[in-house]
Amino acid sequence: MPISLDPQMMRAIIMDHYEKPRNKRTPHDDRYQMMHIDSPNCIDDINVFLLEENGVISDCAFDGIACTISTASTDIMTELVIGKNVQDALYIIEQYQKMIHEQPFDDTVLDEAIVFINTHRQAARIKCATIGWDALKELLDHDHKHEK
Repeated sequence: MPISLDPQMMRAIIMDHYEKPRNKRTPHDDRYQMMHIDSPNCIDDINVFLLEENGVISDCAFDGIACTISTASTDIMTELVIGKNVQDALYIIEQYQKMIHEQPFDDTVLDEAIVFINTHRQAARIKCATIGWDALKELLDHDHKHEK
């Protein structure tokens, strides 16, 4: 079921993920990969954690300090990729980035992430909306660059 692009619904989804993030935590397990990322323009200073097993993302989490947009977008990202294989997760990230940068994209894989469709209208928020996604992409690309 597509998410309504009603502005009130979009704000409600963002606030829900900001106030009650599902995957904001620091895993204490050596099997996780971690990427630290921060923004010089915002308070965003987070770690993204990835647990990949047999080519499938079995867990994805984040922790740290982040603004509303960063927290919500990163939390939604974690929900989207958990249980996906690496190629599907990279595809989701690619479609999200295309949406943020006003390029044609596949909305069928973005679910709640579609609420960030208007981020380009506030250019200063693009980094906030993509910081966690950038970290996860770097983790996945680094881990799988030998497969390309």
